[in-house]
Amino acid sequence: MTRMQRIQPTIVKPAAVILLWGLAAYCAAQAYPSRPIRMMVAIGAGGGTDVTARIVSQKLSEQMSVPFVVENRPGAGTIIGTEAVAKSAPDGYTLMTASPEISINPSLHAKLPYETMKDLTAISQLTSGQYFLSTHPSVPVKTVKDLIALAKARPGRVTYGSSGNGSANHLGGVLLQYMTGTTLVHVPYKSAAQAATALMSGETDFMMSSTTAAIGAIKNGRLRGLAVTGPKRLPLTPEVPTVSESGVPGYEVTGWYMMMAPAGVPRDIMARLNGEIVKAVHSPAVKERFAALGTEPVGNSAEACGEFLRAEIAKWTKVVRAAGAKAD
Repeated sequence: MTRMQRIQPTIVKPAAVILLWGLAAYCAAQAYPSRPIRMMVAIGAGGGTDVTARIVSQKLSEQMSVPFVVENRPGAGTIIGTEAVAKSAPDGYTLMTASPEISINPSLHAKLPYETMKDLTAISQLTSGQYFLSTHPSVPVKTVKDLIALAKARPGRVTYGSSGNGSANHLGGVLLQYMTGTTLVHVPYKSAAQAATALMSGETDFMMSSTTAAIGAIKNGRLRGLAVTGPKRLPLTPEVPTVSESGVPGYEVTGWYMMMAPAGVPRDIMARLNGEIVKAVHSPAVKERFAALGTEPVGNSAEACGEFLRAEIAKWTKVVRAAGAKAD
């Protein structure tokens, strides 16, 4: 046996291992998904995040031929559910429909049990939207100017509800208070649905409600929509002005939902998920449902979604610091 023949096995074996590993990874990717996928919602059932998650999950289930199981795990301003996702296996079988709270919490809390941009990864932005500043019909106001005047006449007595400390509708109220020089009372609830129920029963005076959750109540008169919080009027309710054009120039709070996963999901699975999500949110049936709820589909790349999230974190950091907002 020659020297070359003797050393040949030591050359071939590593190459064979690499080839087999690559083949196994390829086969695993081709098999994905092979079991149900968990869709975490870190807010209670009935709110805009929950509704959006269920619409998209249903379509993804049809496209990918596996069940998408929506799991609501509310608490601590979405921190509990978000932590569960951040600490899940990065295998593509645990996803999360995230809302603006995920961009607010890093500046509102001194310490989180996860690092947003390190332990989680963005897959695609689902929608873009805004909020209604809505009141109970018994509140003696019909415009934002009326509400501001009422708050100044009754300092510390005008209340607004939210889906919890650190939520977007909490910070929307904080920003309104800061920009108008009023003293408002924040009343946190365990979910957006509970906060909306409290508003419709007259328990609180007003709320920043996602268009997804509030449009029905405004249309049937259970709530009075004073304004929308975005940069332009909503096509569904063109008669409702923006907060900015209603006496608080520069006020703007936009809403959005995005799909996220634990950091470290294999690149090929991420690519598959991104492609399926983009296809789902731009499908005619889903676009129609979004339009009826006052939101617009986005469906961007994972890179663009990640950059958007970084920008949102920076934006809310400035708001929290300027307004002196606190989680409690």
